[in-house]
Amino acid sequence: MRDYHVNIFYSEEDQGYIADIPDLKNCASFGETPGQALEQALIAKAAWLRAAKDGNKPIPPPAYKPAIYQTG
Repeated sequence: MRDYHVNIFYSEEDQGYIADIPDLKNCASFGETPGQALEQALIAKAAWLRAAKDGNKPIPPPAYKPAIYQTG
């Protein structure tokens, strides 16, 4: 089963970690540690998908691949 890719990076400006899900527009979270950011991103993902479903909005399939995994 494929799932959505999550980017996690440190933000000097925010003094913490940001986790975002590129396939889900504006789906991102914050945490003091990478683990906290990921935990919050999974909560945000569930809420994003629930809101899209409840609003009869399209849900994009997982498609994002980081550049390091792109092939040829």
